[in-house]
Amino acid sequence: QVHLVESGGGLVQAGGSLRLSCATSGRTFSSYHMGWFRQAQGKEREFVSVISWNAVTTYYADSVKGRFTISRDNAKNTVYLQMNSLKPEDTAVYYCALRRYGNLAVRSSDYDYWGQGTQVTVSS
Repeated sequence: QVHLVESGGGLVQAGGSLRLSCATSGRTFSSYHMGWFRQAQGKEREFVSVISWNAVTTYYADSVKGRFTISRDNAKNTVYLQMNSLKPEDTAVYYCALRRYGNLAVRSSDYDYWGQGTQVTVSS
């Protein structure tokens, strides 16, 4: 069983920054692709970013490209999401997810394990 725990969310003014972390259990974290998704109130969960197991490849949603940066530290079993220039429309619960098999993916249904989420609120 794999457990994912997000942290780092909070309340920030527009234009500010936050850094989310997702710590995972298990000894094979370095073998898996990791993704970040978000879900705003009343909306469907949407893809934010994904990073390959070796951190060579990353993808971003167009809405966050140039503002968010995904990274990982395999020695610490942790994936990060640095969020800069935050906007009110970034307000959501942010989830990290782990994909055990296959290529990098942007669909939430392609991920096998999820964290409990961390709230990010951006005030205008």
